[in-house]
Amino acid sequence: MHHRFTKAMAAVAAAALTLLPTGPAFADGSSTATPIKHLVVIFQENVSFDHYFATYPHAANLAGEPAFYASRDTPSVNNLLSSGLHTNNPNLNVANGAGASNPFRLNRSQAATADQNHDYGPEQAAFHGGLMDLFPASVGTAGPAPNPPPAVTATTGLVMGWFDGNTVTAMWNYAQHFAMSDNSWGTTFGPSTPGALNLVSGQTNGAVNVSAAAATFAVVGDGNGGQTVISDGDPLGDVCSSPAVLTMAGKNVGNLLNDAGVSWGFFEGGFDLTITNANSSTGCNRSSTSPVTGVKKKDYIAHHQPFQYYASTANPTHARPASVAEIGHNGRANHQYDIHDFFDAVKAGNFPAVSYLKAAGFQDGHAGYSSPLDEQTFVVNTINFLQNTPEWQSTAVVIAWDDSDGWYDHQMGPILNTSATPADALLGPGSCGDGTLALPGVNPATTHAQGRCGFGPRLPLLVISAFARKNFVDHSMTDQTSILRFIEDNWLGGQRIGQGSFDALSGTLDNMFRFGDEPSAGTLILNPTTGEVVSDNQQ
Repeated sequence: MHHRFTKAMAAVAAAALTLLPTGPAFADGSSTATPIKHLVVIFQENVSFDHYFATYPHAANLAGEPAFYASRDTPSVNNLLSSGLHTNNPNLNVANGAGASNPFRLNRSQAATADQNHDYGPEQAAFHGGLMDLFPASVGTAGPAPNPPPAVTATTGLVMGWFDGNTVTAMWNYAQHFAMSDNSWGTTFGPSTPGALNLVSGQTNGAVNVSAAAATFAVVGDGNGGQTVISDGDPLGDVCSSPAVLTMAGKNVGNLLNDAGVSWGFFEGGFDLTITNANSSTGCNRSSTSPVTGVKKKDYIAHHQPFQYYASTANPTHARPASVAEIGHNGRANHQYDIHDFFDAVKAGNFPAVSYLKAAGFQDGHAGYSSPLDEQTFVVNTINFLQNTPEWQSTAVVIAWDDSDGWYDHQMGPILNTSATPADALLGPGSCGDGTLALPGVNPATTHAQGRCGFGPRLPLLVISAFARKNFVDHSMTDQTSILRFIEDNWLGGQRIGQGSFDALSGTLDNMFRFGDEPSAGTLILNPTTGEVVSDNQQ
């Protein structure tokens, strides 16, 4: 079902603000509130919920594609099938021009698609006050040409396309054997940088040192003389950044983990500038070519690295850790590493408590240069690896995405923080809500930081763990900062970021676990190419 923004949502926000106490961190940083001692967040790119789960658990199972057959006791899901909007959709209207379309299936051979528009304002305009009927007109991008049909893929109607379990096979298999959510949201509207900042701080306000180039598109005034990030400026000082740069004031979860003595790291493909790839690329220009899209992309993408925006957690020169033993701990790398450092550390018995993984560009799933099949290879290889470690029984993997890429999703979430800037467009030009719901900014004087309208689009969220509920669909409301909250609650005694962070409003991931039971002793190993089950030893 879809709905308009209403003042009734004010009650949701007001109640949420009273749910979460602020408490001191555990003194030694070693205690955990749950059996989870290692959290691995695989943070991928640009997928709406319906784009991957529109018909879950029902796949077409056409010839020549990996098959998927669901368990008969699979729970119900709020998707296009259950809503009835797969054949009678409001986007099939004249306002969308040649792109007017019902949602449609993209098959495995169509995994390489054009990148859709996923900017802060256009995403709101596509939602059209909750009517959810202007996606082709507002965020649709055509291409590639239809081969095979439908011909709508050559129009802005491509934004209505979705994949099923014959393409995103691994994701559907993880959902079958572990836990997924159908009620999880981007914390705010907008592209990668806001999503990454929300993941680690719950706060996109507090941009400073904004270059002239970044000022033209990446920030908007917060209503009190400060600035809020709404687009993809790069982190100032990073040797791999473009001229459009900025830094962030305020705190992030890395600061809290450091204060508590908890090991952690952000691991992104391409961060190690000393490596030369097989194609002879090196330094900031290390690159790889997707075998699916045929596009060569830099491995390291600076605006995907949220900790680089904060002076306290940045490693601007990409300095290497002094040793594998240093990974996850204080040192010259300042907790910022290459993706290979994560695997090196775990193999050496140095598994950080909290690890954020960002694939090299060609495997991060971002439409236009990566694909669901590239993404599947990275995710499956990573989870297969983790399941074969001694620490698996105390590990949880969260698969999450930074933004929707603009891909159609039929459901609008609650607006828990309103905004009225020239960039907003949910209820018309300059308006995202009626102004009654307000979170402060990094500056204590900013009682309502503009430019942070959210929740944004609905995104997939999966939890893979020996403690995850099996074949479970969580209907409770969560968002990107629910991952932040889990870290705060598990390692930090419920301490919150403060300074207007959305973590004060976020729901809990605990519903996706069964902490009162013994962990599963088995593993689920998938084929990284097809996503099909290789072995299922779960109990």
